[in-house]
Parts: sequence; C-alpha cells; structure tokens
Amino acid sequence: MIDLNIKKSLRTENSTMDLNIQFQVEKGQLITLFGESGSGKTSTLRMLSGLLEPDEGYIKVSDQTWFDAKKRINLSPGKRKIGYVFQDYALFPNMSVRENLSFALADKSDRQIIEDIIQTMDLEELQERKPDALSGGQKQRVALARALVTKPQLLLLDEPLSALDNKMRYKLQSYILKIHQKYSLTTVLVSHDIGEILKLSDKVLELKNGTVVQEGSPKELFGLGSTSAKFQFTGEIVEIHYENVVGILSLIIGNDIVKVVCDISDINLLAIGDKVLVGSKAFNPIIKKL
Repeated sequence: MIDLNIKKSLRTENSTMDLNIQFQVEKGQLITLFGESGSGKTSTLRMLSGLLEPDEGYIKVSDQTWFDAKKRINLSPGKRKIGYVFQDYALFPNMSVRENLSFALADKSDRQIIEDIIQTMDLEELQERKPDALSGGQKQRVALARALVTKPQLLLLDEPLSALDNKMRYKLQSYILKIHQKYSLTTVLVSHDIGEILKLSDKVLELKNGTVVQEGSPKELFGLGSTSAKFQFTGEIVEIHYENVVGILSLIIGNDIVKVVCDISDINLLAIGDKVLVGSKAFNPIIKKL
C-alpha cells in the first residue's frame, strides 16, 4: 500500500502554488491523477519517484518509508523500486530494443524477465531494432517494457500515450492493462483522456490548485450511471452546428466522428473541446458535460 501525505511550495515565473496532497493506494490498484494542467499531477509523480523533494510530510510504500521530512529520510530514486514512463520515450538511441531492456536490468542474473516482457509486449520482431527504426507507438511500448524490467513496486505513468494517434493509443491502453494485471503492479497514471481513465482506472483522484478535490471510481467521478439511459458513451466535441431549432454536435469517439442532435438550450452551455457523456433511452439523447 502507498500512504502519501506531502506538502510542497511550487514556484514558477508567474505564480506560486502550495501543493498539499494526501491519498492512499491499495496494492494492485491502478489509480489516475486527473485535473487541468498545472494542478500538481506531474509534481506528485516526481515526489513519489524521488526526483522532487517535498517540503513536509511522508511517503510510505508497503513497510518501507521512502520519505519522511521529520525523520530526515529521503531515499534516492534508485532505491525506490519504481518504473517511470514519460511522454517522451527516453530510449538510448545507440542501443537496440533488447539492449535498452538489458541496460535497465538491475539483477543481471535474472535475464528471463527480459524474455517474458519481450513476449508479453509483442516485441519479438522489434528486439534487434534501434529506436530510430521504430514508430512512436513501438517506442512507447519499449519504454513500458523497460520500466517493467526492474520489477517495480510502483509503476508511474505520466501521460505516456498523449502524443500518439487514437488507434495506437487504444492499442497501448490494452498493453498497459495487460501488464498491470499480469505483474500485479501498483500503478499511478496521469491522464486527461476520460475514455482512457474509464478503461484503465480503479480509482480517480481529481486535483485542483495542488489539492485533491474529489476521489472515487471513474463512474462516480464522471457521473456515469447517474442517468437512466440504456446506453452511454463519452466523446470530445469537435464541431457545433445549428440547424433550425436544434443543434448538432460532432463528437470524436475513438477513430470515428459521430453526430448527435442536441437541444438548443443544452448546446449553448457547450464549447468545442468539451468532453461530454451521451446517453439515450431511445431517440432522445441526454448530453452531460464532464
């Protein structure tokens, strides 16, 4: 279990934010930190990893204290048994896929883990290639595999799929879920993508101005299941069109654009870029901003 209670004053050129975060994560859970840019999500990951030191508080993982300001305990990142995957892949360009994994291996005698991960992540055909010969999705798959080689107690994912197209993003979401379950990982994900959060997360923590403002299951947090609709899906508004007495929303859902009829009174509250829940009993859609 992760037990985290930390404070940190974060300063930028234009502002100061006091981060004050408390949460617990059960072993084997995948939780997501959700919130607008600048709310403290990445800083929280960095403090979990040891790359950023809190001003106050503690971080405990299982029976080990990783950080305690009062006791002056602050384990280095190398002693925290974490796997960390960033938006950029951070692969060694002069090494093949297999060599990148081997370099990350802490226990050089345990080379079977490399074979297991190459098979799990479907990297057999790519293992002798160097990063320049890989697509973006393939590079991110290798980055995930490299993070697993260390058998981490905690896997940290900082929007690892945000630069990928939707088709590749959905494919890698399945890989993340597969490895999380196969290796019984405890995982903390940062994501803005509601579909991704619904697919992957056991619990969501919403951050705002450096604090957790609400937490719960994805369905609870995003209001799914709170309507009597027979089917529901989420999408992002890419176009709003008015036609006589109704509005028409164009939503991107996966790789498809779907058009939904919406009442004028509802459509006036929406804007391009909004994430919405669409539900319907029959022919009258229910539109709810997320």
